[in-house]
Amino acid sequence: MKKWFKIAAIAALGLLLTITLTACGKSSSSDSVQLKTKGTLTVGLEGTYAPYSYREDGKLKGFEVELARDVAKKMGYKVKFVPTKWDSLIAGVSSKKFDVVFNNVTITSARAKKFSFTDPYIYSREVLITKKDNTTINSVDDIKNKKIAAGVGTNNETVAQKFGAKVVSSSEFTSALSLVKDGRADGNLNAREAYLSYLKDNPAAANNFKYTVIPTNKVKAAKIAGLVNKDNPALTKKINKALKELKADGTLKKLSVKYFTADITEK
Repeated sequence: MKKWFKIAAIAALGLLLTITLTACGKSSSSDSVQLKTKGTLTVGLEGTYAPYSYREDGKLKGFEVELARDVAKKMGYKVKFVPTKWDSLIAGVSSKKFDVVFNNVTITSARAKKFSFTDPYIYSREVLITKKDNTTINSVDDIKNKKIAAGVGTNNETVAQKFGAKVVSSSEFTSALSLVKDGRADGNLNAREAYLSYLKDNPAAANNFKYTVIPTNKVKAAKIAGLVNKDNPALTKKINKALKELKADGTLKKLSVKYFTADITEK
């Protein structure tokens, strides 16, 4: 009888240890940050869209470049950038080619089903840009059946389609403005901050173009955030902590004013 009790006790202890180890294993996988390279935050971005990320003298610069560096520093990591074309950025998060994407990515319900988003760090307002002497387009309601330049797959294209415009494909902001200036497009839909940044570097453009900020009751402000693999909740949590600290110490506002001449980090 004593032998039987001894065997039962050993079996019970073994079962308890198994349960404990399993629980610990689950906790560590969900609570620990997963990185492509230990001690380094690997960031995906395009590097071709000023002022978010672009190259100057061969070096990456821009709002999201500095933001990523500051986030990584707050987290205690180094940072590595992986310039990638837009259509491969989101796929790169799935394949864990990089840890996070900082590339003016708008939070959408479709994307949120597949990926994890950090807290927003930009609240992007849509603007309608036309030639200064254009009198036929005064609001977004006037773009129905008009030719509107917008990037394929972007939020700008979605807005243009929503209001019945004929989309003229344009991958870069400057080329979109050229289409408008040359009369090959009636207007361009783009982010307010992109146009403000362009005006900052090209003040003479104010002589050729005018812009209208689309009211939020027509088009809600787009929430721009970092994109993370859903299997890595601890990383999202840690990035959010860093973003909160950067907001609290004024870094976010400082970067926004530097690159966009205004604070676009507030709702």
